[in-house]
Parts: sequence; C-alpha cells; structure tokens
Amino acid sequence: MYFAALLARTEDGWEASDTELDDVETLSDLTDLAREASVDEDTVLVFIEQEDAWFGVIRVDGEEDPRIYISDASAAARSSYGEILLTDELLGREPEAEDSIAALEELVGLDGTEDGEPDHTTDNNNDTDLDDNDDDDGLDADAVPTGPLGDTGVLADLGLPEKELLMLRTDALVEIADALGAAEVLETVR
Repeated sequence: MYFAALLARTEDGWEASDTELDDVETLSDLTDLAREASVDEDTVLVFIEQEDAWFGVIRVDGEEDPRIYISDASAAARSSYGEILLTDELLGREPEAEDSIAALEELVGLDGTEDGEPDHTTDNNNDTDLDDNDDDDGLDADAVPTGPLGDTGVLADLGLPEKELLMLRTDALVEIADALGAAEVLETVR
C-alpha cells in the first residue's frame, strides 16, 4: 500500500494535499505535479511511502531540477512508483544506457551472432558451451544499491539534518513532517 502527499511551502506555513499517482509515469510528470501545487515557485515536497519498505522525498524549488532522496533504493526498484524516482542520473548510469544496450542486443541478437550467421556457441571438441561466461558485467552497471540513495541534504535547510534523515525507517514521513513543522497539516491528508 502506498501513501503519497504534497507539501507546499507558503508564507503562512505548509499546505498539504494528498495526491494520486495513477497518471504519473515519469519523474517529469511528478515534477510538473509538484510545480502545479507551488505557491509563487516556493518549495514543494512530494512524499511517497510504501508500507514499511521504503520512502522517497522529492523536492522541487521553482524551475530547478528536482532533488530526490530514497530510503532504500533496492526496495524502491521493485515498486512502480520507486522506478519513477530511480533515474539514470540518480543511479550514476549514463542516460539511456539501457536503450543503447537493448538496441545493440537487437542488432546482434541474444545468442551473440548477427542475423543470418550460423550459431557457433558450442565447441564440439570440448563439449563446453561458450555462453557459460557468467561474468555479470552488465548486472554490475545496472545493479541498484541497497539502502539510501540520492540527496541526503534535501531537507537540511528545512530542519532535518542529513544524519537524522538517514536514521529514519518506519513512520518516516510523520517524523519528517514533524521536523518541518508540518505534522498537523500532513495528518489532515493521511
């Protein structure tokens, strides 16, 4: 079960609204949603939480790029909403690396031969399958780390230092909202 909410900073404090993520397919969609809730291009925080598995905080300040923190990247990777947050940039991958790899695999084929070439994957003299090289070179580049990922200072100037953010586990969004002075407004949408 997921919980998602927006906290928009105003001159009078924080305003909270729950949000549906059904129409959100990309980080860009999520950023646009946050900007729509912004008052005078002030700070908007998007909270996403999956019951006791992971939480994410996306901070949007006006037209700046969003800043993202995820409590457990590997858990988020198994979630459709988490996948939205796990961008190539956040994971330290080259943008669209997966698309390039997929295009190359399509050209060469999964068996390592070009279209129309015979398949010579076994050596009859050794009875050894040449495809048994489980180097996992591709997996290392695509692996998602376990644990926190992203901008640990995303909330530092709002009252939640990096060290405290890294220690949060369950009921994290309540603790974050409390540190920001927004616990009561978040509770109204929870």
